[in-house]
Amino acid sequence: MRKGVDVVCITLISPIQIGIYEDQKLIEVKSSDEKSSDVLPLIFREILEKYEIKALFYVNGPGSFMAIKVAYIFLKSLSILKNIPLYARDAFYFNNNQPIKAIGKLFFVRMHEKIETQKLETVPVVSFRLPDLLEYKDFSEETAPLYKIAAV
Repeated sequence: MRKGVDVVCITLISPIQIGIYEDQKLIEVKSSDEKSSDVLPLIFREILEKYEIKALFYVNGPGSFMAIKVAYIFLKSLSILKNIPLYARDAFYFNNNQPIKAIGKLFFVRMHEKIETQKLETVPVVSFRLPDLLEYKDFSEETAPLYKIAAV
């Protein structure tokens, strides 16, 4: 069993991406088109059988409310049960600050460090990418979901 890896989770859109980092370098990626509620436990069972997790990182929003809730509850529970620190970062960090689907024609956009919603007529193609190098300083210990508009 390898020791001390960090795990980064991007679960806002399909496919979900789970990055495994050793010495802050991306060494393995797991992805799935399945619902995060179905596949996160399976992926993490594999990871826990192979690695000792040193820290968990996740995208806390904005984006799909359900995806954010599922990831937060799952990772927060794992963090508490296994005594693994949990950190978070907003989704714009992983998609080069592209607009993120909110609801209808509304999209989340970053405007001068502030996240707002904006109506866009053209739907942008949004892709998320795991960083090759994990920069701890870019993440926060404030891990609560970042919904940005009221839940419906």
